[in-house]
Amino acid sequence: MNLDAPPFSSFHNDGLELAYFDDGDPAGDPILLIHGFASSASVNWVYPGWLRTLGDAGYRVIAIDNRGHGASAKPHDPEAYHPTSMAGDAAALLTHLGIAEAHVMGYSMGARISAFLAIEHPDRVRSLVFGGLGIGMCDGVGDWDPIADALLAPSLDDVTHERGRMFRAFADQTKSDRLALAACIRTSRDLVRREDIAKVDIPCLIGVGTKDDIAGSPHDLAELMPSAVALDIPNRDHMLAVGDRVFKKAALDFYDTLADR
Repeated sequence: MNLDAPPFSSFHNDGLELAYFDDGDPAGDPILLIHGFASSASVNWVYPGWLRTLGDAGYRVIAIDNRGHGASAKPHDPEAYHPTSMAGDAAALLTHLGIAEAHVMGYSMGARISAFLAIEHPDRVRSLVFGGLGIGMCDGVGDWDPIADALLAPSLDDVTHERGRMFRAFADQTKSDRLALAACIRTSRDLVRREDIAKVDIPCLIGVGTKDDIAGSPHDLAELMPSAVALDIPNRDHMLAVGDRVFKKAALDFYDTLADR
């Protein structure tokens, strides 16, 4: 299996240069992928096999490096990272590519961005797949200030907070700009209002690992939404659920049902 990242291109929005790839079947239905915090389009979608899975199924696969991540611009101002701004980047990418409407899949922070995209740009989103984030997008996902502190610590050896160590190690592994990530984590957690997500009446699949202690219940979120279904990803935590075969099969089945409509 070839898990090399495809060529990236760039576009500009909100004064920032943002990177993306556009791969898969150019004649297929477009799926826009939005990655999670401290990740990138390659780390979240190429290496775990999503690009191959969706491309082999005949889809046009587009993925953005969110601002502060990957090959995109990395401002150090926390005000740059509110989800509404990053959702605006995603909508601008679709406009840049001449795509009126796409399926949208987001993982963790990317799921939150996808929710804001569907709420604020409803005509651009045909369906949603949320991974790694359930009712936590509305109710919060705990205290993340220690994660910002961990990202700013001199080294991983100086970090004792368990979740902080996990994200600091991930940031070090991906050679991320830790100042940009620390800014991002302070403002990218704006909550989705329950009354807003309840108005998102498009097909939605919500997949969360059964060992995920960050996401919150996918079932509670699905109950708020008129056309959502929840998926338990067995025995996976927040980091491992993203590439799980159960999640991939459920997503392909979900898209198959949409094609039949």
